[in-house]
Amino acid sequence: MFTLCAMDNGMDTRRTTRALATEAVHAGRDDLAGLGLHAPPIDLSTTYPSYDSRAEAARIDAFATTGAEPDGPPVYGRLGNPTVARFETALARLEGTESAVAFASGMAALSAVLLVRGSMGLRHVVAVRPLYGCSDHLLTAGLLGSEVTWTDPAGVADALRPDTGLVLVESPANPTLAEIDLRAVAHACGSVPLLVDNTFATPVLQRPVEQGARLVLHSATKYLGGHGDVLAGVVACDEEFAGRLRQVRFATGGVLHPLAGYLLLRGLSTLPVRVRAASANAAALAARLAADPRVARVHYPSIGGAMVAFEVHGDPHAVIAGVRLITPAVSLGSVDSLIQHPASISHRIVDADDRRDAGVSDRLLRLSVGLEDVEDLWADLDQALGTPSAHPARTEAMAQG
Repeated sequence: MFTLCAMDNGMDTRRTTRALATEAVHAGRDDLAGLGLHAPPIDLSTTYPSYDSRAEAARIDAFATTGAEPDGPPVYGRLGNPTVARFETALARLEGTESAVAFASGMAALSAVLLVRGSMGLRHVVAVRPLYGCSDHLLTAGLLGSEVTWTDPAGVADALRPDTGLVLVESPANPTLAEIDLRAVAHACGSVPLLVDNTFATPVLQRPVEQGARLVLHSATKYLGGHGDVLAGVVACDEEFAGRLRQVRFATGGVLHPLAGYLLLRGLSTLPVRVRAASANAAALAARLAADPRVARVHYPSIGGAMVAFEVHGDPHAVIAGVRLITPAVSLGSVDSLIQHPASISHRIVDADDRRDAGVSDRLLRLSVGLEDVEDLWADLDQALGTPSAHPARTEAMAQG
């Protein structure tokens, strides 16, 4: 539940409590009735007129100092956009943070975080595998001048250095769905900010800030958008850090298009319904896969969710080639089900030994479960897995995370 301040005719202030499902529908839309609107507008302007250049100069100076969004009318699309701001407001409300800053992609969002910390001379990152493959590569390759120490959750405290600017984890992790005790890791971080990639869980299943994280990252392309038609990233955080992120976004140009902001705000309104329905499908499929002799191991997180990872005894590429209803494609979190082979695609860029050490085996398949009828999904998986006699007996039980 959420505790919020609400205004009564602009006069009385009272405390109200709203459920996440209610916030998902209404956050970012608080001013619509006053504007005489029901649906949020899309502002496609790249620039905005102003006849007071002295006032504009003062607003730009204020942004350069703190990164706070300029008061008054918008200035320029790279500084901010009203439609995108609605999505940012709504996502911050759902994650329980002061602010959120949206970017053109999840990788642009992560890059901005690294650039902020690097600009402060804090280029060292402590990270726990597995992460999304491109996140892993960005850190390992040092493309932004960062240096990474890989460790397990228990080793976070010992891996910290005076120049450590960030601890990065993903839980449930991509693609193994391994889970991390976020509260314990946050405690181990001390004063170093903990960034949690919350893409798989979404605020429907967990809110990392409540467990001590300072930064929450989403590939908004996935569940937040939810329909496979928008590319975006977002960081939920306190306003101080948000200001620095806005300055990096302005300087580097990794802005989110207003139409994408509109689609994301619309996606949030159905996020709880979609996540819960897809999670029910995923739990049912995970149970069936766990009992199937053609499957060696199933990974499904204890907090639930719509992602299932499983290792087959046979050829995983044959399963990919065999699906008919489920789409063989990268990405996840859409209303339709997707399946992919991480070792070949999403985590191909990670060194093979590092990949295997993180639990990403060559026989692992990652299934993003959608909203189709679960019997139809199982029928498709069943035929794609082939005949039971073609595979050895099952050797391992379902793993939680």
